[in-house]
Amino acid sequence: MVKKSTNLPLIRSSEERTPLHIAALLGRRDMVSYLFSVTPLIDLTADERMEILVATITYDMYDIALRILDKDETLETANKRTLALRELARKPFAIGSTSHLSLWKRCLNSWFKGICKKALMKTLAYQLVERLSREVQPFQDRQSSYDFPTVLFDAAKFGNAEFLNILINSYPDIIWIADNQNRSLFHIAVLNRQESVFNLIYEIAAVKEIILTYVDDKNENILHLAGYLAPSSRLNIVSGAALQMQRELLWFKEAEKIVPPSYLNMKSSGLTPGDLFTKEHENLRREGEKWMKDTANYCMIVATLITTVVFAAAFTVPGGSSQDTGTPILLKSIWFRVFFISDAIALFSSSSSILIFLSILTSRFTEMDFLVSLPSKLVLGLTTLFISIAGMVAAFSATCFLVFKSEMTSLPTVVIALAGVPIILFVLLHYQLWVDIIRSTFLSRFLFQPRKNRFLCLGIRF
Repeated sequence: MVKKSTNLPLIRSSEERTPLHIAALLGRRDMVSYLFSVTPLIDLTADERMEILVATITYDMYDIALRILDKDETLETANKRTLALRELARKPFAIGSTSHLSLWKRCLNSWFKGICKKALMKTLAYQLVERLSREVQPFQDRQSSYDFPTVLFDAAKFGNAEFLNILINSYPDIIWIADNQNRSLFHIAVLNRQESVFNLIYEIAAVKEIILTYVDDKNENILHLAGYLAPSSRLNIVSGAALQMQRELLWFKEAEKIVPPSYLNMKSSGLTPGDLFTKEHENLRREGEKWMKDTANYCMIVATLITTVVFAAAFTVPGGSSQDTGTPILLKSIWFRVFFISDAIALFSSSSSILIFLSILTSRFTEMDFLVSLPSKLVLGLTTLFISIAGMVAAFSATCFLVFKSEMTSLPTVVIALAGVPIILFVLLHYQLWVDIIRSTFLSRFLFQPRKNRFLCLGIRF
């Protein structure tokens, strides 16, 4: 019988790393779980244990990270724990809003193992933040190479509102923290267009007015920061330069509502916030104008073709007309009524679409036009164009039934089935654009709204 060796897990590679360390760096969950159970952590250096902890957080192995903290509680208060907090701060979608699963999710997880795994991991990430942030000294804890205030600014930059929520509840005074340019967490959120963090300011109304008066070392207030062009990673969350311009305008208008009136005309390098916005977004405005004109042009060509076809079809009725009375021969057929109504709908909607896209082409394309006017016209134009296509296809299908039903009963059915193809293609190919336009035009007003009050103990000192 071979005796099990306890030294195997401590064999090191050429880079002086144990198997557990290597498995953690590669994100091998099952291997990490097994090696953790057989590796004596006490024989590893403090730096190694911290690196393993950070690696498990990097690869979303929060359950194993908590087991490491249970086995080695010294890591919770180690100077380098901010390295682990940094990883959590950069994961805006990893942390849940509570430290425990709801009752029904716990039941589902017990009945169907792993069905709520994602939700469970979010609660474990929440617990991890709470444990790692214990006994932190926000204004003095600068002994590690990555100090605690910088972790907070990372959370604001990446839009990790839940991370900040946990920390603000534990240490209310951190809302006063400013970076080396005198910018608060909310200034960083505006600069990086993180609405989830920015909306937290509505939940701390008692200090909002004071924080908003912060001016950085370049004499720029929070409205100046809203005037800068957003980072490309945040700009590209909406498609099309025109909708990107609209999102930038929404941010600027929202910041404009909450700053003191005197800040509207405050100058930095000779520019007011409005002047800075115009200067920074000039290229985006031009790109938005080109994108909008190109889209309107292409759609108007299609609408014009549809109008021509359905207008001609109205005077060339299927089945012909009576030579004596001039009335259509198939007038009393239900399919003739379907044809006429569909043709009329296609004609009126395509004509409306032409007029709408023409109004876009003749627009002045000022900054404010991108806020509501142009996106509203575009979504209305695309909607009427879709209706006209559907009406044209319905009129064609009705004609097939009128002409061929008596002789070839199966042909009209096949034609109608094929007629649905262009409609489905139109929806599939333009669905994302449609959704983006509707979301930006009609749902953007909900972008800057506070959630329920999540700050339970704001004992803030003035």
